Amino acid sequence: MGRKELCILWLCVCIVACELLGPDTRKENKKSEDEDDIVETLDTNSQADPDYMKQLTEAVNKEIRALQDYAEAFKKSKTDSKDEDSNKESHLEQMEYTLKLLKKSLLRHTEPSWIHDPKDADSTTSDVEKLGENPQDILDTLPPLPVEEEGELTPELKEAKKLYDEATAKLRRRSPDIHSAIMQVKQAADRGYIPARIKMASCYIFGEGVDVDIGTAKAIFEELAEQGNGEAHAGLGFLYATGTGVPVSQAKALVHYTLGALGDSDYAQMALAYRYWAGVTVPSSCPKAMDLYMKVAAKGAGDTHTHTHTYLIEYYQLLAEKGDVQAQLLAEKGDVQAQVTHTHTHTHTDLIEYYQLLAEKGDVQAQVGLGQLHFQGGRGVTLDLNKALHYFQQAAKTGNAVANAFLGKIYLEGGDGIKADNETALRYFKKAAELNNPVGQSGLGIMYLQGRGVPKDTTAAFKYFTMAANQGWVEGQLHLGFMHFGGVGVRRDFKQANKYFSLASQSGHVLALYHLAYMHAQGLGVLRSCTTAVELFKNVCERGPWSSRLMLAHAAWRARSTSSSLLQYLALAERGLEVAQSNAAYLLDEGAAGPYAAGERLPRALQLWARAAAQGSATARVKLGDYHYYGLGTPRDLDAAAHHYRIASEQLHNAQAMFNLGYMHERGLGLAQDVHLAKRCYDLAADTAPEARLPAALALARLNALGALNQLYESVFESPLGMIFLSGDSMFLSNWDLYLITLLVGALGIVLYLRRPRPQPQPAN
Repeated sequence: MGRKELCILWLCVCIVACELLGPDTRKENKKSEDEDDIVETLDTNSQADPDYMKQLTEAVNKEIRALQDYAEAFKKSKTDSKDEDSNKESHLEQMEYTLKLLKKSLLRHTEPSWIHDPKDADSTTSDVEKLGENPQDILDTLPPLPVEEEGELTPELKEAKKLYDEATAKLRRRSPDIHSAIMQVKQAADRGYIPARIKMASCYIFGEGVDVDIGTAKAIFEELAEQGNGEAHAGLGFLYATGTGVPVSQAKALVHYTLGALGDSDYAQMALAYRYWAGVTVPSSCPKAMDLYMKVAAKGAGDTHTHTHTYLIEYYQLLAEKGDVQAQLLAEKGDVQAQVTHTHTHTHTDLIEYYQLLAEKGDVQAQVGLGQLHFQGGRGVTLDLNKALHYFQQAAKTGNAVANAFLGKIYLEGGDGIKADNETALRYFKKAAELNNPVGQSGLGIMYLQGRGVPKDTTAAFKYFTMAANQGWVEGQLHLGFMHFGGVGVRRDFKQANKYFSLASQSGHVLALYHLAYMHAQGLGVLRSCTTAVELFKNVCERGPWSSRLMLAHAAWRARSTSSSLLQYLALAERGLEVAQSNAAYLLDEGAAGPYAAGERLPRALQLWARAAAQGSATARVKLGDYHYYGLGTPRDLDAAAHHYRIASEQLHNAQAMFNLGYMHERGLGLAQDVHLAKRCYDLAADTAPEARLPAALALARLNALGALNQLYESVFESPLGMIFLSGDSMFLSNWDLYLITLLVGALGIVLYLRRPRPQPQPAN
């Protein structure tokens, strides 16, 4: 870490202190003994630049004094409830931990070589002084924490970087050799390359290519965090937030996430943004969430520009696949019915093999379909441009417009050993456009817009993009949005840009979502809306390259490595991904303890279900109701259960919630007993989902039967004979058991009489 980086780290920790204190709680007091120690230590090096070191020391000590004074005053303050006491303890823990980090950082680096360049003293000092007035003003302009630069690497580190880059490229493949790639990362890490060490720490946490070793991961993070590495702070934030290898401490997690976010860690920025958006352990703040999400979204959108062939991320809900896995386990034990069920759930594999057979026999549609699957990846098919090229070339020989269009895309972009060729791309795009194919029209638009293989012509580009957009092609809509947004070839029109970005965003295009979010954040062409901007930026962030861990977590679960799967889902849950929160909660619900003790498993699952439910998950909302209904991880609360079921029913239209409400109305559990409302809920459940029709029909049959019996019972009691025979003093009611036995004996006699052996007729002589 260089001389400038130490001061940047000090500034980062000071900002955390200022955020804790606020502008009105900072006071000047006498120096403490700890301060004197720090000043004395720094004075040994003050001769390098006495004025600068004096200013820097005073500024940092000012933050320490303010933090200590505020902590003392806060300890003596009174609270009115247990919740406030809990918040107070968390706040104190956070302040004390921040103070500890600040002191440790100052005392650790005391050699003259760590001192900031004197010529930068004035600007740095002024920034430190500004923190006391408005810490948020400096946050946006603060430089990131130190990052390795190519020019600073030694020959050994350059070789380590080369190894790491090669291993990363291997891991990006659809079906990588994980063990070999991770061993290569380990070699780079052993040589001291910091990104490789961070990667190895995550591998030790998730058991990716190596055995799980939380202790080693924690040691790596702590060592690098002391050097100011943002990703290391993010890693420690995850450990403290989830209680993995350390006691759970949301206060420490928040401190590390804050430092990691200042260090430009996308993980820490997303985790902190989600907390501000959802109000998790911090006061809800839309502006802060938007600022952090915007930074991460810019990285995700930039990656989309750079890597045009990133494969699709498939989102798996483990709860929905529960039956499939059970069928798989039974099938492996020889259960025939389970084998049939398991086979039907994997028909897409057989279907792909069938299409491959058809493609080899010359079926054009099969060739085009396989080419598209290999071009974008997904559904069990490996992303492979060479195979896509092979299938598209076969289909293009017959004049297929789609095949020609995608061949143009492949030759325009290149990759995987295929050299980009503008002339070839132009030829294929023209063939497709002549057949009115929107992909080909959009491709021609790109070539005219960028002047690739043809003279640059924005008018022609606009024409082709319009033709493609009118047919609903997302890239045509996207580029029309760009042209209107930037005033390229047309008059700048933010409303038109918003229109086309909105159309493209409906297909989930990351760049369209990003620009639409930016327009809502700045109020360009639309009313400025922080809430809408945050939701859109969050959507972009969750589609970034880091979301590929969803598939790794799912693969670990399918391989029955439950602990690894749980930890990976927990890491993504901290980023705020609803599907990861639901899947982690499901694994805990099913008995996977992971880093938690047996008694903590269900409360942790309840917390995750609650976070997923707050993001609009109907399944999570129903599970939240179940936990309160049965008292899982929380005291039983029928009112709370009914509340969650009602939200899932009325707002999210969930059939299971409707059925549960019907049952609670039928039995009078947490709700007023009302047979008519119960029938209505059962009917709504049956109308909402086909799979709810059978249980709803059985429940309605039970209700109708009970209603008929009640009517019969009431009519008998209210009749004159009922008053005679069933009154409290009647002989019939007092001796009902004797009459019943007599009736049963008589019925048995009749049965025996009817089943007696009959005499055989005598044969005639």
